[in-house]
Formats: sequence, C-alpha cells, structure tokens
Amino acid sequence: MGSVRHFDLVIIGSGSGNSILDDRFDGWNVAIVEKGIGPNDAFGGTCLNVGCIPTKMFVHTADTASAPGTGTKLGVDLQLESVRWSDIRDRIFGRIDSISSGGEKFRAEGKDNITLLQGNAHFTGVKQLTVHTDEGEETITADRFVVAAGGRPTIPDIPGLDQVRVHTSDDVMRMAELPERMVILGTGFIGAEFAHVFSALGVEVTMIGRSGQALRAEDEDVSARFTELAADRWDLRLNRAVAAAEPAGDGVRLHLEGPDGAETIEADELLVAIGRTPNSDLLDVAAGGLKSAVGGKIAVDAQQRTSVEGVWALGDISSDYELKHVANHETRVVQHNLLNPDSPVESDHLVVPHAVFSSPQIAAVGLTEQQARERGINYVTKIQDYGAIAYGWAMEDTTGFAKLLADPDTGRILGAHIIGPQAPTLLQPIIQAMQFGLDARTMAHGQYWIHPAMPELIENALLGLPLN
Repeated sequence: MGSVRHFDLVIIGSGSGNSILDDRFDGWNVAIVEKGIGPNDAFGGTCLNVGCIPTKMFVHTADTASAPGTGTKLGVDLQLESVRWSDIRDRIFGRIDSISSGGEKFRAEGKDNITLLQGNAHFTGVKQLTVHTDEGEETITADRFVVAAGGRPTIPDIPGLDQVRVHTSDDVMRMAELPERMVILGTGFIGAEFAHVFSALGVEVTMIGRSGQALRAEDEDVSARFTELAADRWDLRLNRAVAAAEPAGDGVRLHLEGPDGAETIEADELLVAIGRTPNSDLLDVAAGGLKSAVGGKIAVDAQQRTSVEGVWALGDISSDYELKHVANHETRVVQHNLLNPDSPVESDHLVVPHAVFSSPQIAAVGLTEQQARERGINYVTKIQDYGAIAYGWAMEDTTGFAKLLADPDTGRILGAHIIGPQAPTLLQPIIQAMQFGLDARTMAHGQYWIHPAMPELIENALLGLPLN
C-alpha cells in the first residue's frame, strides 16, 4: 500500500451528506467520496437524480395528462391530443442533470480544502477507506467519517430475470420511448407512483403484488380504497408470485403463480419496484467496525453515532425512514454534532410524515388503525369524506377521505391518513399539531378555517372525533 492521505473529515455520499459542508468547515481538510448513482453515475444522490425530484416532475406531468378525464362529470369535455415523451423526459433531466453536474464541478473545483474522490469505495479498516478511482486505488483515513451512501433498488431472485431487460427507478425515467405495455412488479409507493405516471401517458400498465392489497403498509382503510381504485385503473394482479421470467420477442414474459393457478403475462418493458437495499454491503461496513441493524442498515444511536467513535451515519443507509426530509433532518443533527462535540443534539423521529404521489395522492403521519389496535392503544377515529365538504362538491370527488385517530380522553392526535387531491398539503397542519402538542379540540375550535377551502376536510374530521 502506498502513501495514505489523512483528512479531518470524510463524507461518503454526495446526497444529503453533501449538505453538511458550509463555511464553518472552511478550516477542515475534507474528502467527499462518491461512486455515483444510477446509469449515469450522477453526483447529488438519490433524491436529485433518480428519486423524489424527477419522479414528482413526472407525476405533475401525469396529473396534467390525466386532467381531461376529470372534466366530463363537471360538464367540460376535454381530450388529450398527444404525449411527447422525449420532450417530457428531456425537459426534466435537462434541469436535473445541470444541477447534478454543477454540484459536482463546485465540489471538485470550488474550495481548496475539499477533495472530491469519485469511484467505488469500501472500508479496509476502522476509519480507513479504499477508493477505486479512474486514476487507480487510493486508501484514505480520517479523524471523522460520515456515512451517507444511501441505497439502491432491490432486484429479486427470480429464475430467468437476468435474461430479460429489467428497469428500476434508477433508469426507467430515461427510456428512449414509451412502451405500449409495461409490467410493474411491486405495489408499494414506488410502483404506485410509476403506475400513475406511465398509465396517464398512455401506457397499458399491469401491477403485480405478492399480498392481497396495494400499499399495504398504509392505514387499512386507505389501502383498501387505493386497491379498489387501482383495480379500476390498471390490470392489478394481487396474491401473485413470479415463478420465472423469460424474453418474449423484444419484451418480457412473466410466469405467475396465483389463487387460480399458473398464468403468464407479456409486456414490452418490466419495471421492478419491490423496495430498496442499503449500500452498507457495498461499503463492507463490517470491515470498518460498524455494526449493522436489521436489513443491513448501519446501526446508529439518537445522535446518529455508529458503533465506532467518530463515525456517524445518516439517511437511507441507516434510517428506518427512507425519506429525504428525514435524511435532511439527520444531516443537520450530524452537522451540529461535528461542530459541537461537547454539546451534541439528537434526531427527532417522533412525528415523521410521508406521502405517495400516485393518483389519488396519499399522505400519512402517526399510527395506523391496525397499529393502534395491535398495540392496545385506546383511540377513537373519524373518517371525513371529501364529498361532504363544499370544495369536495366542487370537485365532484366521491372517493377521497381523511381519517384521524385520537386519544378519546385528551384529544391528542395519534395519527392522520388522507387519500385524495392535495393530500400532502392537507396533512401539514396535522403534522404541526402533533409535533407541538396541539390537541384535536383546541385545533378545531381555536382558529379560523377558510370557507370553502379544502382544509375544511381536516376541520370537520377534528370536529367529528367522538372524544369524551
């Protein structure tokens, strides 16, 4: 082994970890290690390149494309004339790619105290990392490490899958052209969002799921409603196991086992969206002395510290919440603790919301009803339909609702689940109330609610809770 460069701080990953560095680190000798992500090895992490930002730009486009279908019941007859896939794709990645390349250039050339090392890396000792760059192999050490290397799409072990063209969320948005037919393996949030995107743009979508419901991790009433609506919109095949895959011309053929026995389905493209795997195995974190938790994630405490002194981890590689807003929060915690070792702070994961940008949209925070029931928690619930508020009349919405769970004695809000238009926006006041301890009675009666705006959905749900 040749000379070993030593740094004050090494950050592995250029997503949320890249946000740690500000002017307060100008006196530190820092290395950022980034292998790149997806087919283009882009700088900037999952969210920017293959996750929340481009997918929501596609979702907004899909919402626009599907808008004509909502006009008939309002007395407005509209028609979708055409979809220009290459224009859609290039508009989105024309913006994304320039941000990614700009961020890479800034880190490579911006500050003398920051060294950007690009290539695959793995631990070869405690606080020792070997990086395989275009120039060769280099081993580096540091007083402090931050591991923020994220995750990657999970590929299932299915016979024949290696013989067919498989897309994941890493590359499906960059396809050369829209297929006529697409099979989506997985009924979680990634599959649900892409099913909306591609079906709205004219693709015939089939979704395949192992369980009997789509979005089964959501509240049971939300999952049931979404499953019902998904079955109306897509070819939804539940309780299916994929026994094998094989080429079918230029496309793919899947052999399924289901309630009625064996069946096959063919499509032009296959999207695998069954979940994500933390990149801890690629880094060989055990060689760095880092303990792992369930599922291979790096084990951390409330201060984001790993089992090795001076090594922190954040984001998808360590967090149970694979959400950008959680990674951002953990980044701020690690940043503070790096700069203020004598007065560390802890991450706050008490009230963590999430959203699914499919059609309809879904947003949730806190306990589901099944979780409250399983844990023996005393609760009451209220379901408020969109169709029972004035703006719901305006939209002629007949399927959306908000569901609240609360402690019947104190009025403390335990959970909230919304399925329908603008669900993530409507959920935000509930997140705020739960975070700052505002009970349902005070929240409902202690402020004005604009009439006839959509937040009346939340107001009426709060008022309808059967509290003691």
